[in-house]
This record gives sequence, C-alpha cells and structure tokens, in this order.
Amino acid sequence: MKLLKLVPEDTHINFIGVRKFAYVLSSLLLISSIALYIVKDLNFGIDFKGGFLIEAHTDHATDVGKVRSLTSDLGFGDVAVQTFGQDNEILIRLEYQEDKSLSEVVDIVRVTLEKGIGDNVRFERTESVGPKVSGDLIEAGIFSVLLSIGAVLLYIWVRFEWQFGLGAVIALIHDVLITIGMFSLTRLEFNLNIIAALLTIVGYSLNDTVVVYDRIRENLGKYRKMELPELLNHTLNETLSRTTMTSFTTIIALFALFYFGGEVIHGFTAAMIWGIFVGTYSSIFIASPVLMWFDLNREPTAKPEPHKEHIPEQFR
Repeated sequence: MKLLKLVPEDTHINFIGVRKFAYVLSSLLLISSIALYIVKDLNFGIDFKGGFLIEAHTDHATDVGKVRSLTSDLGFGDVAVQTFGQDNEILIRLEYQEDKSLSEVVDIVRVTLEKGIGDNVRFERTESVGPKVSGDLIEAGIFSVLLSIGAVLLYIWVRFEWQFGLGAVIALIHDVLITIGMFSLTRLEFNLNIIAALLTIVGYSLNDTVVVYDRIRENLGKYRKMELPELLNHTLNETLSRTTMTSFTTIIALFALFYFGGEVIHGFTAAMIWGIFVGTYSSIFIASPVLMWFDLNREPTAKPEPHKEHIPEQFR
C-alpha cells in the first residue's frame, strides 16, 4: 500500500531560478518585521513586563467591558481583560504594585467583582512577577536564542563546512526575526512560552536544513561535473517530498493544539504554526540558494575504496 504523498517523487521545480524573487520577498519581510518591532514593540506578557495575572471563573457569561471598567477604577494603572475558552472565563492583567502583595491585590479584585457583577467569582490561577525578575527573564530569553543560533553555527561547521554553517545561521536568523515581526503585527502576548517556541522553531528549521545539506554534500561528490545551480535544484527536488510531508503532519498536530489546547498554549502553538511555514520556506529558498555565494568544495566526500582482487565466494 503506497503512502499518501503531497508532491510527486520525480519533480523538476526550478527553485534556484526564482531565488532572486525569494531574496526580495524575504528582504521585505525582514524590513517590515524590524519596522513593526521598532514602531509597535511586542505585547510583552507578565513574564517580561511584570505585574499581576488573575484567571477568574464565574457562574454565568461575563461582560468583559464591565469587568474592565470595574478593575480600571481600582487605581492599579493599565488593566487588560479578555475572555478565553468559555464566556465565563476571563484573564485580568494588572500593573505591578510596589506597595501591595499579590494576595492583597487578589482580595481587592475579588470583592470588587463580586459587588459589581453580582456573581460567584472563583480565582483558578494567580501570578505575580516583579520588574527586576521580568528584566532578568528578557535578558535570559535573548541570550538563550543567541546561544542556540551560535551552537547551530558550530555544529554545522564541524559536521559539514563553514559555508553550510553560515547558510544555516542566515536561515535561522531569517526565521526568528520574521516570527518576531508576526507577533508585533498580531499583538499576541509575548511570554516565556514564545521563547520556548522560538527555540523549537530553531531546532525544527535546523532539522530541515541539515537533511537538505546532507544530500547536497552527498551530491557534490556524486555529480562533480554538474553545475552548482543544477545540483542544488536536483537536491531540493529529491528532498521535497520528505520536507513537505514532515511539515504537513506537524502542522496538523499544531492546529489541533491551537484550537483545543486552551489559552495557556495558544501563543506557543501560533508561533509554532507560523514557524513551520517560515522554516520550510527558508530551508528551500534561503538556506540552499545562499550556498551559491560561497566557494563550495567539490571534492568527493569519501575516499574511493581500494581495488579488490576477485576472490571466489567460498573463500570470502
């Protein structure tokens, strides 16, 4: 029984022929992402911004506007209120208060809501992050992403050659920056879960790139007289079925998590879905074509085996 294939095995798509269009598209996306970050910044969550987070449940559907009005009048600065899951489940984010503890803030909010909406209010989750802790988390998040990219450069440099390492790092930086731009545009909350998603995207994109690079290195020794653009096209078509099938099956699982996994992992799965698209695109249209910028070694990857004399089978 043959497995379902998204693309035929024997394709002849001219990926290298459209590389300049891909470069222009990626450049526009990168410039837009950087501009969005400068102008709009990120919608930092409590992990990075500091403050109080309260997850409240009521017996009936809740009027978000009324809850926002009630909590805004408490004098706790900017207040963000949103529903998640059901209409009776709300998230309340408050600015950090130097003179009040988490328990004091929770008690004040509870009394205010019970009086204002006349319903039984249950707080399922409460969190507090101070400004210093949130600043340390931002630094740790940036360092972890940069460290992972540096480790990728070293790994591919050792396993392949420095040209492959630079190509992979260019593709990874491309993926991370465009994902950050997506969060600036959509205003999805950027928290520690998103840092985990970025690191996962780095790993996924690297896996795709290494598979293609390994086949390119093999073909460099196998087709020594083939022109590099033709060789890259041949390799990308060889690995296209595997690349698309892996991405497709991963995205199916991520969409299930996105719609049924709940608010807690909503941002993480959104980042992963976007990252899979961008990572697959960069593996094909960025990581491989940029190798044409460098002088790749066309020597065979393994020494040919020495000539063996014919030995009768019974004496082998």
